[in-house]
Amino acid sequence: MLTHGLPKFNKLLSGDFGFADPIGIGAPASLVLTVMSEFGGAILLIIGLGTRLVSVPLMFTMIVAAFIVHGADPFGKKEFALLYFTIYAALFFLGSGKYSIDNILSKKSS
Repeated sequence: MLTHGLPKFNKLLSGDFGFADPIGIGAPASLVLTVMSEFGGAILLIIGLGTRLVSVPLMFTMIVAAFIVHGADPFGKKEFALLYFTIYAALFFLGSGKYSIDNILSKKSS
């Protein structure tokens, strides 16, 4: 997801707020929320920090991508978003792994 979020992050940093508004909250807000999810959330997932919490906005982003942004497209266009949704749902239910910061922090608090 980081590769999808990085160009949007660069767009945000350049001050270009032109973006799709699929859920009707305004283009700038949609861009900021998408960047937070796809870029920030992906970084947190990579290091395993807040895995379950971060999975929720990523799942929401993928549902919006599959059924609103690509709603009229054939299944092949929705397939990757649904695949990513499934992976994020698995991370939500299973949590982070053995080598995650979540795991290290949970050991320290025990």
